[in-house]
Amino acid sequence: MNLRRNRRVNLLDRYIFKSVLFTCAAAVGLFTFVVALPNVVKDLLGPWLAGQLDTPAFLRLIGLLFPFAISFALPMGMLTGVLLTLGRLSADSEITAMRASGISVARLARPVFILAVLCAVLAVYVNFDSMPRARVQFHRELAEAVRANPLRLIVPKTFIRDFAGYVIYIGEQDGPVFRDLWLWELDAQRRVRRVVHADSGRIDYDEASNSLIPTLDNAKVEDRDSRDPEDFSRSPRAASVERAEEVRISLDRLFSRNGIRVKTEWLTYPELRAAQARLAADPDPAPNAAATATAPVDPQREILKIELIVQEKFNLSLAVFSFALLGVPLGIKVSRRETSANLGIALLLVLGYYFLTVMVKWLDQNPEYRPELLFWLPNVLFIGLGTWLFRRLDRN
Repeated sequence: MNLRRNRRVNLLDRYIFKSVLFTCAAAVGLFTFVVALPNVVKDLLGPWLAGQLDTPAFLRLIGLLFPFAISFALPMGMLTGVLLTLGRLSADSEITAMRASGISVARLARPVFILAVLCAVLAVYVNFDSMPRARVQFHRELAEAVRANPLRLIVPKTFIRDFAGYVIYIGEQDGPVFRDLWLWELDAQRRVRRVVHADSGRIDYDEASNSLIPTLDNAKVEDRDSRDPEDFSRSPRAASVERAEEVRISLDRLFSRNGIRVKTEWLTYPELRAAQARLAADPDPAPNAAATATAPVDPQREILKIELIVQEKFNLSLAVFSFALLGVPLGIKVSRRETSANLGIALLLVLGYYFLTVMVKWLDQNPEYRPELLFWLPNVLFIGLGTWLFRRLDRN
């Protein structure tokens, strides 16, 4: 008798596990698409449509965006999958039948928690290894695609704002010759301080300086007041020249000759800890050119920044389990078959979680509040609320 009962329970475990697994996979796929889509539109769609990226490179770069999107989609997908599956089982009275046969809520939820632990481990791997490597590879391949033919950046009938300090417009292109070429030179406040218009010209790439060099013929140059370029009470100086003076448009903001600049968020876990150890061992490093050009580097603040990144990624992984723990009693209690209602509940909970996380990030300038420890607050609240709801449901 006990053997038959155990077989039925094991069959029930597999049924719940598979139901939640397939629903979570579909939800993660949906949210991965939603998270990745803005990055595709912002970083890839324009260059692809303009011919700066060929289709194979475009598709490969989209694939490199998936680990980044999955790192955020996993917690949302887990919560949505649990709510949808248990809400449907509860609405169909299957949960009631299971409990009437003597199976507790904790026993029913065991396959959900096993799946949540597995997904949380997967999230740790994605956040600390797969996603950082993919982000570095994404920006490296994107820079290489642009570096292979920088002149692809120049697209006729388009205002090109990708260059630091310049805006370019080309009316039409005839082989290597551009016609109706406009060049706006900007100051530090992005105000136009010089306007150059040429009937024709060409643009060459200088690999040594990593810059574009426009050669403009029959150009008209308008120089504005350098102190206040937007003061039009005085007429700007204008001149017509057969060939404008040489201008070099740096491409370092798009790609560097020495490779891409790897952000701290793109480091793997060993690399983060190694960087933290270097800063701790050398609290007064010699200033480098990049640091002195902007602001001096504060080693303690950099150490805190790395610690916040580590804690954020750990907490984002733990959120997979936290959301599952909260989703079990909510899914059973709400008892809804409607997908939209469960998606709405999941969205509200996820927004609340990320709002708390963003609030903690705001404290990065106040180390006395220990923001690296406060990062655990959202998960503690969700786990506490889920445990309370779970025990309350189990007693009823």
